[in-house]
Amino acid sequence: MKKLLVAALMLGGLSGTATADGDAKAGQTKSAVCGACHGVDGNSPVAMYPRLAGQHASYMIKELADLKLGLTSGGKEGRYDPVMSAMAASLSPQDMADISAYFESQKPVQGKTPKADVTQGRQLYMGGDLARGITACTACHGPDGNGLGLAKYPDISGQYPEYIKAQLEKFRAGQRQNDPNHVMRDVAAKLTDNDIQLLANYLAGLH
Repeated sequence: MKKLLVAALMLGGLSGTATADGDAKAGQTKSAVCGACHGVDGNSPVAMYPRLAGQHASYMIKELADLKLGLTSGGKEGRYDPVMSAMAASLSPQDMADISAYFESQKPVQGKTPKADVTQGRQLYMGGDLARGITACTACHGPDGNGLGLAKYPDISGQYPEYIKAQLEKFRAGQRQNDPNHVMRDVAAKLTDNDIQLLANYLAGLH
């Protein structure tokens, strides 16, 4: 199945303010330091770091901006992560656009959903749970998990289960707050530990 969620990335100063066109070739050079965690082509070899290959550039720009804002605001605005916020701090809007363009141009690897989680995972992802007020993930991320670049909804297909699980738990706990209109926090607040693991496993093989 294809690439996956959450993840996650937003841009310098004010969220979503970077509009510069990205240069993938320049981004390849600028992303050299990113390769240590995310892999030189964006296919991270370590499950705790998200795969960025094929991710929407618009989403990565947004997240990088939010990460930078998280540092400059002392965690009061944007998204704060001790490692990524520090990495984003020195990036200009053009740097963010270039790096994002490079990773977007790379081909993502495909993960695999455990057979035991396919049926229930698909049901929760595709249909949500009306009785518990859980909105279907497809509303924003689409049936294949590809998201929507224009809306800055990330491609969450094929992402590491460990990373997806960690991000959903952060949204649920309110530790990550850079989701527009509280969308992810509202959904995650209704998810059980089992729901989160199920979605994380299902997304790994979605494409």
